[in-house]
Amino acid sequence: MSPSKTPAVELDVRGRTVRVSSPDKVYFPERGLTKLDVVQYFVSVGDGILGALLDRPTTLERWPKGVFEGAKLATRADSTGDAFYQKRVPQGAPDYVRTARIAFPSGRTADEVAPSELAVVAWAANLGTLTFHPWPVLGEDVDSPDQLRIDLDPQPGTDFDDAARVAPHVRELLAEHGMEGTPKTSGGRGIHVFVPIEPRWSFTDARRATIAFGRELERRMPEQVTMKWWKEERGQKIFVDYNQMARDRTIASAYSIRTNPRATVSAPLRWEEIGDVHPDDFDVTTMPARFAEVGDLFAPLVAHATPRYSIESLLELADRQERDEGHADLPYPPEYPKMPGEPKRVQPSRDRDRAR
Repeated sequence: MSPSKTPAVELDVRGRTVRVSSPDKVYFPERGLTKLDVVQYFVSVGDGILGALLDRPTTLERWPKGVFEGAKLATRADSTGDAFYQKRVPQGAPDYVRTARIAFPSGRTADEVAPSELAVVAWAANLGTLTFHPWPVLGEDVDSPDQLRIDLDPQPGTDFDDAARVAPHVRELLAEHGMEGTPKTSGGRGIHVFVPIEPRWSFTDARRATIAFGRELERRMPEQVTMKWWKEERGQKIFVDYNQMARDRTIASAYSIRTNPRATVSAPLRWEEIGDVHPDDFDVTTMPARFAEVGDLFAPLVAHATPRYSIESLLELADRQERDEGHADLPYPPEYPKMPGEPKRVQPSRDRDRAR
């Protein structure tokens, strides 16, 4: 062993021994946070991060070199990079790491990590996982979402404060449909609202319900909210990213670390505090104390928690929007095969038919 290399550390994580290699490797230079700090952070919010991931197929966003200036995340278009998404269970995973088989829109399948205990989270963090991306399904039924996910995504010219002004209207509209959601910071500029639903609808149904919800929110707040898929049409508004409910599209989990220099985290919120907080309030160093104080605000979304809500009224709203207002489906993400009833997947400025 090189004299400069720090020996591995072994942590007891609820009865499992998790080995942390290179514990002093710096992951967030601006904050001086090491790999060991990251692993210990996840353990400190253990019930929260495990509840957010429990039994859910989960993509691992791995940054094994840490988050440094110029670090790049590999994408479908460019596989080179310092970090990457891991959808299949890593080779050499411990025998206590469970998996769930999921199907991509292409029809291909993969066995993804489906965390069943906190040691799995710590083990993944040792591999450089900073952000966990769970599916809105459980491993026992990977085709039936049990969460509706409403993503308030600020567009250029808007920020977290703009999303915060929209959030109370999201809560009000959910209540009109007999639902209650849990908000959280994205860890960046946005706000996510997760709603526990009965797992008896398909991804297509859940996406359609989300589109109906977003269209109604846009109708009520046309100057602040948009449902336009194409960026060139959105303007300085909050985009309700309905395609986050499409199959194989995921959102960073509650308590995940976001890969910015400040090491912010995705923090569950009380509705009443949304207007008084900022994403930078919640990071790897501050979240453990908040978690100890307020507990797991995300607990209503844990697998099999109750109550769970019906989306029937949102699907009825979708029917009315289609019948009375002429609304049709909206474009899917670009990597999807052409979907039934989907409009042309052409950027408006390049649509020759529209230009005629």
